[in-house]
Amino acid sequence: MFFNRRVARAAAIVAVVLAAYGGGVLTGVLGSGSSGDSDHAAPPPSPGVLEQAADTIEQNAAKPISKSDLEKAAVEGMLQALGDKWSSYFSPNDYASFEAVMDGEYTGVGLWVHRDTSGAVSVLSVQTGTPSDAAGMRSGDVITAVGGVSMVGKTVPDVVNALRGANNTTVSLTYTRADATHRVSLKRVSVATEDVTAKVTGAVMIIKVRAFSKGVGSKVAGYDATARARHLSGIVLDLRGNPGGLLDEGVRTASVFLDGGLVTTFERRGAQPLQLEANKGGDTGIPLAVLVDSGTASAAEVVTGALQDRNRAVVVGSQTFGKGSVQEPKQLADGSAIEFTVGSYLTPSGRSLDGVGVHPDVPVPSGASSSAAEAQAVEVLSGLIADAGTGGHG
Repeated sequence: MFFNRRVARAAAIVAVVLAAYGGGVLTGVLGSGSSGDSDHAAPPPSPGVLEQAADTIEQNAAKPISKSDLEKAAVEGMLQALGDKWSSYFSPNDYASFEAVMDGEYTGVGLWVHRDTSGAVSVLSVQTGTPSDAAGMRSGDVITAVGGVSMVGKTVPDVVNALRGANNTTVSLTYTRADATHRVSLKRVSVATEDVTAKVTGAVMIIKVRAFSKGVGSKVAGYDATARARHLSGIVLDLRGNPGGLLDEGVRTASVFLDGGLVTTFERRGAQPLQLEANKGGDTGIPLAVLVDSGTASAAEVVTGALQDRNRAVVVGSQTFGKGSVQEPKQLADGSAIEFTVGSYLTPSGRSLDGVGVHPDVPVPSGASSSAAEAQAVEVLSGLIADAGTGGHG
């Protein structure tokens, strides 16, 4: 998923509107301008349609339901009316969990999930060393049940909330892969996301970025400084399975390897396009390859597209996910939040990656192992490939 944490004016408007709805004062009465008689007080405003419907259902439905549940259903219905597959409603607990993930730690089983093109909630990436990794789960596995409860038709927050729980508790998970059904039992653990790690292979540093959570940009900058201090011959920025994260961190990461200039253009309804630029003074000298796959999405595609368009890196791997839209979470008065698409982004050359993704300069053969793809990227940096295919991006 691709999140911008700046609280825009629209968030305040949404909160005010919902607060007004909760107080039953959305519908006002406009004076005709002809009476002028101040002796007669204006009649109280009529309840809005939503308030009237909620009161009627709460008071008369055979099955009891609380006003808070009706309000949640109303909000979810509004989101559904958008026809936006990326929209979600977060309960206060769900949103607190999301914030924890962006801060770098959470309690769960080590899965990043998303809604795929079929509408099902599937695994986007599996964090190395977690219970899900040990159980053999993979990107593309479709989650059908958690804890014995069907997840078919559920939202991404519903699935994430079911996977989360107290540390050291166990949860069952049912998923499908290639038309076969599998069931595993996973132990929830405290997962430090460790979103940036690095290792050295020969004379090349491989920097793995699993998601763009807080502090990722500065960590990548630190590893880049180490690579230069050790006089290494190149860097592989491994973004395979990276589902995205914070836009600002993606821009900071691109800035590590650029000396200013455009990273991405954000287009939003009713606003002038916003051009996000790299910081000055980045490392433009060390040879760089970006390693990607079908799980590379959103903010990770922003970084990849910028480095490719700016002719700063050779992209190695397979076609990326293709998520060119931007979502923002908007927190509401009760601590819950709504998230929906607010715009789209373009690469520096003006490309939209939505539904298309980034095409690698050096494709890795279909079915190649993870280590083979990594070796291919190292080989590119070692100058053993005669033609890296970086031309033509302008």
